[in-house]
Amino acid sequence: MSPGVALLIFSAASLALQAQPARADDAEIARGKYLVTIAGCNDCHTPGYFFGKPDMARFLGGSDVGFEIPGLGVFVGPNLTPDETGLGDWSAEQIITVLQTGVRPDGRELAPIMPWHAFVSFSHEDVTAIAVFLKSLTPVSNKVPDPVGPGQTVSTFMFRILPPGATAAAAPQ
Repeated sequence: MSPGVALLIFSAASLALQAQPARADDAEIARGKYLVTIAGCNDCHTPGYFFGKPDMARFLGGSDVGFEIPGLGVFVGPNLTPDETGLGDWSAEQIITVLQTGVRPDGRELAPIMPWHAFVSFSHEDVTAIAVFLKSLTPVSNKVPDPVGPGQTVSTFMFRILPPGATAAAAPQ
């Protein structure tokens, strides 16, 4: 084989490799899983967690309990899996951006209960590992309720966050 032909074959193979989408390695996914675990993402984003029986078949598939924040409304921890009812086709970069800025791709700010401020100090490698891990999850079809404004009817269980001196809600009749 002549050197020119070998160079042509090598160049074609290089182009083919470059055209392949980047794939996360197992170590990066494992790192992301570790970070999601120690950050407690499961707590607010897995159904059943707040009832003492997390549904691990729907791990990170969205909560079944919301948080009421006075003057803002009720927010339910969303589905973080790559299902259309969750993160859908969000890119890793979009996930990284929301984790470090608190702003979703649609421009909506995350609810104050989401501790995204803690992720600001994470390294780019760490938030990338989290994003790659989330994208690697088995999709879970679970549309959580949209945020509900103050005074509106809720469709889910909720935690109520009250300022000091406030009166607890009366028992439902």
